[in-house]
Amino acid sequence: MEHISKYLTPEIKLSSYEDQLFKSDLMFDDHMLVWFISGETKIIQADKTYYFYANDIFLIPRNQPTTIINYPKNGLPHQTVVIHLTIERLKRFYEHIDFPQKILPEQHIYSFNGHPLLTSYLNSLLPYFEMNESFPEAIASLKITEAITIIRAINPDVDKVLSNFDAPGKIDLVSFMERNFLFNMPLEKLGYLTGRSLSTFNRDFKKHFNVTPQKWLIAKRLEFAYYQLKENSRKPKDLYLEVGFEDLSHFSFAFKKKYGIPPTQLSQLS
Repeated sequence: MEHISKYLTPEIKLSSYEDQLFKSDLMFDDHMLVWFISGETKIIQADKTYYFYANDIFLIPRNQPTTIINYPKNGLPHQTVVIHLTIERLKRFYEHIDFPQKILPEQHIYSFNGHPLLTSYLNSLLPYFEMNESFPEAIASLKITEAITIIRAINPDVDKVLSNFDAPGKIDLVSFMERNFLFNMPLEKLGYLTGRSLSTFNRDFKKHFNVTPQKWLIAKRLEFAYYQLKENSRKPKDLYLEVGFEDLSHFSFAFKKKYGIPPTQLSQLS
Protein backbone atom coordinates (compact mmCIF):
# COMPACT_ATOMS: atom_id res chain seq x y z
CA MET A 1 0.00 0.00 0.00
CA GLU A 2 1.41 3.36 -1.03
CA HIS A 3 0.50 6.07 1.48
CA ILE A 4 1.74 9.61 0.95
CA SER A 5 1.25 12.38 3.50
CA LYS A 6 2.30 16.00 3.29
CA TYR A 7 2.21 18.02 6.50
CA LEU A 8 1.88 21.76 6.96
CA THR A 9 2.01 21.09 10.70
CA PRO A 10 1.31 17.92 12.72
CA GLU A 11 -2.32 19.16 12.79
CA ILE A 12 -2.85 19.86 9.07
CA LYS A 13 -2.04 17.23 6.44
CA LEU A 14 -2.76 16.12 2.89
CA SER A 15 -3.13 12.34 2.76
CA SER A 16 -3.20 10.04 -0.30
CA TYR A 17 -3.76 6.28 -0.56
CA GLU A 18 -2.97 4.86 -4.01
CA ASP A 19 -4.02 1.23 -3.54
CA GLN A 20 -7.39 -0.43 -4.06
CA LEU A 21 -8.38 -0.48 -0.40
CA PHE A 22 -7.27 0.72 3.00
CA LYS A 23 -9.04 -0.16 6.25
CA SER A 24 -8.38 0.95 9.81
CA ASP A 25 -10.11 0.72 13.18
CA LEU A 26 -9.52 3.93 15.08
CA MET A 27 -10.41 6.01 18.07
CA PHE A 28 -9.28 9.55 17.34
CA ASP A 29 -7.70 11.49 20.19
CA ASP A 30 -8.59 14.73 18.35
CA HIS A 31 -11.68 15.90 16.51
CA MET A 32 -11.00 15.48 12.80
CA LEU A 33 -12.20 17.90 10.13
CA VAL A 34 -11.94 16.04 6.81
CA TRP A 35 -12.27 17.23 3.22
CA PHE A 36 -12.44 14.62 0.47
CA ILE A 37 -10.64 15.60 -2.71
CA SER A 38 -11.08 12.23 -4.44
CA GLY A 39 -12.02 8.65 -3.61
CA GLU A 40 -14.71 7.12 -1.44
CA THR A 41 -14.90 6.23 2.23
CA LYS A 42 -17.18 4.05 4.30
CA ILE A 43 -17.22 5.00 7.99
CA ILE A 44 -18.80 2.58 10.45
CA GLN A 45 -19.70 3.66 13.98
CA ALA A 46 -21.80 1.91 16.61
CA ASP A 47 -25.13 3.47 15.61
CA LYS A 48 -24.70 4.36 11.95
CA THR A 49 -22.75 3.77 8.75
CA TYR A 50 -21.74 6.77 6.64
CA TYR A 51 -20.61 7.05 3.01
CA PHE A 52 -18.51 9.98 1.81
CA TYR A 53 -17.40 10.96 -1.68
CA ALA A 54 -15.34 13.59 -3.51
CA ASN A 55 -15.89 17.15 -2.19
CA ASP A 56 -17.64 15.98 1.00
CA ILE A 57 -16.61 17.76 4.21
CA PHE A 58 -17.30 16.39 7.68
CA LEU A 59 -16.24 16.41 11.33
CA ILE A 60 -15.50 13.17 13.21
CA PRO A 61 -15.69 13.67 17.01
CA ARG A 62 -12.93 12.24 19.18
CA ASN A 63 -13.21 9.18 21.41
CA GLN A 64 -15.60 7.31 19.10
CA PRO A 65 -14.74 3.76 17.96
CA THR A 66 -14.68 3.98 14.19
CA THR A 67 -13.94 1.66 11.28
CA ILE A 68 -12.79 3.50 8.15
CA ILE A 69 -12.57 1.80 4.74
CA ASN A 70 -11.02 3.96 2.01
CA TYR A 71 -11.35 3.30 -1.71
CA PRO A 72 -9.70 5.02 -4.69
CA LYS A 73 -12.19 5.77 -7.48
CA ASN A 74 -12.17 6.60 -11.20
CA GLY A 75 -8.42 6.08 -11.43
CA LEU A 76 -7.75 8.71 -8.75
CA PRO A 77 -6.21 8.06 -5.31
CA HIS A 78 -8.12 8.35 -2.09
CA GLN A 79 -7.03 11.87 -1.15
CA THR A 80 -8.05 14.07 1.78
CA VAL A 81 -7.10 17.18 3.67
CA VAL A 82 -7.33 16.46 7.41
CA ILE A 83 -7.25 19.04 10.20
CA HIS A 84 -6.80 17.85 13.78
CA LEU A 85 -8.73 20.01 16.23
CA THR A 86 -6.78 19.24 19.39
CA ILE A 87 -7.99 19.72 22.94
CA GLU A 88 -5.18 22.23 23.52
CA ARG A 89 -6.23 24.40 20.57
CA LEU A 90 -9.90 24.19 21.48
CA LYS A 91 -9.31 25.12 25.10
CA ARG A 92 -7.49 28.26 23.99
CA PHE A 93 -10.29 29.06 21.54
CA TYR A 94 -13.15 28.59 24.01
CA GLU A 95 -11.45 30.68 26.69
CA HIS A 96 -12.78 33.69 24.79
CA ILE A 97 -16.22 32.32 23.86
CA ASP A 98 -19.39 32.75 25.89
CA PHE A 99 -21.47 29.57 25.61
CA PRO A 100 -23.53 27.28 27.90
CA GLN A 101 -21.12 25.24 30.02
CA LYS A 102 -23.27 22.25 30.92
CA ILE A 103 -24.33 20.91 27.55
CA LEU A 104 -24.33 17.27 26.58
CA PRO A 105 -22.10 16.42 23.61
CA GLU A 106 -23.78 14.88 20.58
CA GLN A 107 -21.28 12.30 19.39
CA HIS A 108 -22.17 11.91 15.75
CA ILE A 109 -20.46 12.88 12.51
CA TYR A 110 -21.29 16.40 11.35
CA SER A 111 -21.53 17.04 7.60
CA PHE A 112 -20.80 20.45 6.01
CA ASN A 113 -21.03 19.49 2.35
CA GLY A 114 -20.89 22.25 -0.23
CA HIS A 115 -20.85 25.23 2.11
CA PRO A 116 -18.96 28.02 0.28
CA LEU A 117 -17.23 29.34 3.42
CA LEU A 118 -15.69 25.99 4.25
CA THR A 119 -14.99 24.96 0.66
CA SER A 120 -13.18 28.25 0.00
CA TYR A 121 -11.19 27.91 3.23
CA LEU A 122 -10.05 24.35 2.45
CA ASN A 123 -9.11 25.22 -1.12
CA SER A 124 -6.93 28.01 0.25
CA LEU A 125 -4.79 25.41 2.07
CA LEU A 126 -3.78 23.44 -1.03
CA PRO A 127 -1.03 25.79 -2.33
CA TYR A 128 0.71 25.66 1.06
CA PHE A 129 1.41 21.94 0.62
CA GLU A 130 3.76 22.81 -2.25
CA MET A 131 5.98 24.96 -0.03
CA ASN A 132 9.56 23.86 0.50
CA GLU A 133 10.08 25.86 3.67
CA SER A 134 8.44 25.29 7.04
CA PHE A 135 4.89 26.52 7.50
CA PRO A 136 4.91 29.27 10.18
CA GLU A 137 3.26 28.24 13.44
CA ALA A 138 1.57 31.64 13.77
CA ILE A 139 -0.17 31.15 10.43
CA ALA A 140 -1.06 27.54 11.26
CA SER A 141 -2.71 28.75 14.47
CA LEU A 142 -4.72 31.32 12.51
CA LYS A 143 -5.82 28.73 9.94
CA ILE A 144 -6.99 26.29 12.61
CA THR A 145 -8.86 29.07 14.43
CA GLU A 146 -10.45 30.00 11.11
CA ALA A 147 -11.63 26.39 10.63
CA ILE A 148 -13.22 26.29 14.08
CA THR A 149 -14.89 29.66 13.54
CA ILE A 150 -16.36 28.62 10.20
CA ILE A 151 -17.85 25.29 11.32
CA ARG A 152 -19.37 27.00 14.39
CA ALA A 153 -20.94 29.59 12.09
CA ILE A 154 -22.34 26.87 9.81
CA ASN A 155 -23.66 24.69 12.64
CA PRO A 156 -23.63 26.10 16.19
CA ASP A 157 -24.44 22.62 17.53
CA VAL A 158 -20.79 21.62 17.10
CA ASP A 159 -20.11 23.57 20.32
CA LYS A 160 -21.62 20.61 22.16
CA VAL A 161 -18.72 18.47 20.95
CA LEU A 162 -15.83 20.89 20.54
CA SER A 163 -16.24 22.55 23.95
CA ASN A 164 -16.33 19.25 25.86
CA PHE A 165 -12.88 18.41 27.18
CA ASP A 166 -13.78 15.61 29.62
CA ALA A 167 -12.29 12.14 29.50
CA PRO A 168 -14.86 9.34 29.24
CA GLY A 169 -16.48 8.52 32.57
CA LYS A 170 -17.23 5.05 33.86
CA ILE A 171 -20.15 3.62 31.91
CA ASP A 172 -22.06 0.33 31.70
CA LEU A 173 -19.63 -2.22 30.28
CA VAL A 174 -22.17 -4.68 28.89
CA SER A 175 -24.15 -2.17 26.82
CA PHE A 176 -20.93 -0.57 25.54
CA MET A 177 -19.47 -3.89 24.37
CA GLU A 178 -22.75 -5.00 22.77
CA ARG A 179 -22.70 -1.79 20.69
CA ASN A 180 -18.98 -1.72 19.86
CA PHE A 181 -17.78 -5.32 19.47
CA LEU A 182 -17.03 -4.92 15.75
CA PHE A 183 -14.22 -2.41 16.31
CA ASN A 184 -10.79 -4.01 16.30
CA MET A 185 -9.01 -1.84 18.87
CA PRO A 186 -6.56 -2.51 21.70
CA LEU A 187 -8.17 -3.45 25.00
CA GLU A 188 -6.50 -0.43 26.60
CA LYS A 189 -8.57 1.87 24.39
CA LEU A 190 -11.78 -0.04 25.04
CA GLY A 191 -11.04 0.27 28.74
CA TYR A 192 -10.42 4.00 28.39
CA LEU A 193 -13.72 4.53 26.58
CA THR A 194 -15.59 2.79 29.41
CA GLY A 195 -13.78 4.82 32.07
CA ARG A 196 -11.59 1.94 33.28
CA SER A 197 -7.93 1.02 33.50
CA LEU A 198 -6.91 -2.09 31.57
CA SER A 199 -6.82 -4.23 34.72
CA THR A 200 -10.25 -3.02 35.85
CA PHE A 201 -11.65 -3.52 32.36
CA ASN A 202 -10.42 -7.14 32.26
CA ARG A 203 -11.73 -7.84 35.77
CA ASP A 204 -15.16 -6.34 35.10
CA PHE A 205 -15.37 -8.07 31.73
CA LYS A 206 -14.72 -11.51 33.24
CA LYS A 207 -17.32 -10.77 35.93
CA HIS A 208 -20.04 -9.87 33.42
CA PHE A 209 -19.25 -12.25 30.53
CA ASN A 210 -17.37 -15.11 32.26
CA VAL A 211 -14.84 -15.24 29.40
CA THR A 212 -11.84 -13.21 28.25
CA PRO A 213 -12.48 -10.15 26.05
CA GLN A 214 -10.55 -11.68 23.14
CA LYS A 215 -12.66 -14.87 23.05
CA TRP A 216 -15.91 -12.97 23.47
CA LEU A 217 -15.07 -10.49 20.69
CA ILE A 218 -14.21 -13.19 18.17
CA ALA A 219 -17.40 -15.14 18.99
CA LYS A 220 -19.60 -12.03 18.69
CA ARG A 221 -18.04 -11.01 15.38
CA LEU A 222 -18.50 -14.47 13.92
CA GLU A 223 -22.13 -14.57 15.10
CA PHE A 224 -22.73 -11.22 13.43
CA ALA A 225 -21.02 -12.44 10.26
CA TYR A 226 -23.15 -15.60 10.23
CA TYR A 227 -26.32 -13.51 10.39
CA GLN A 228 -25.16 -11.16 7.64
CA LEU A 229 -24.19 -14.03 5.35
CA LYS A 230 -27.34 -16.07 5.91
CA GLU A 231 -30.06 -13.47 6.31
CA ASN A 232 -28.75 -10.54 4.26
CA SER A 233 -26.91 -12.48 1.53
CA ARG A 234 -23.65 -10.63 2.16
CA LYS A 235 -20.50 -11.95 0.51
CA PRO A 236 -17.48 -12.88 2.68
CA LYS A 237 -15.15 -10.64 0.64
CA ASP A 238 -17.44 -7.66 1.31
CA LEU A 239 -17.91 -8.44 4.99
CA TYR A 240 -14.69 -9.59 6.64
CA LEU A 241 -13.24 -6.10 7.15
CA GLU A 242 -16.42 -4.87 8.80
CA VAL A 243 -16.38 -7.67 11.37
CA GLY A 244 -12.90 -6.95 12.67
CA PHE A 245 -10.75 -9.32 10.61
CA GLU A 246 -7.66 -8.08 8.78
CA ASP A 247 -7.73 -10.56 5.90
CA LEU A 248 -10.22 -12.91 4.24
CA SER A 249 -8.26 -16.09 4.90
CA HIS A 250 -8.16 -15.50 8.67
CA PHE A 251 -11.90 -14.78 8.68
CA SER A 252 -12.64 -17.93 6.66
CA PHE A 253 -10.49 -20.09 8.95
CA ALA A 254 -12.13 -18.76 12.14
CA PHE A 255 -15.63 -19.05 10.66
CA LYS A 256 -15.15 -22.65 9.56
CA LYS A 257 -13.66 -23.57 12.93
CA LYS A 258 -16.76 -22.25 14.71
CA TYR A 259 -19.52 -23.33 12.31
CA GLY A 260 -18.01 -26.28 10.43
CA ILE A 261 -18.49 -24.79 6.96
CA PRO A 262 -16.63 -22.01 5.13
CA PRO A 263 -18.43 -18.66 4.89
CA THR A 264 -18.59 -18.93 1.09
CA GLN A 265 -20.72 -22.07 1.42
CA LEU A 266 -23.15 -20.37 3.81
CA SER A 267 -23.54 -17.34 1.54
CA GLN A 268 -24.30 -19.65 -1.38
CA LEU A 269 -27.06 -21.33 0.64
CA SER A 270 -28.80 -18.05 1.52
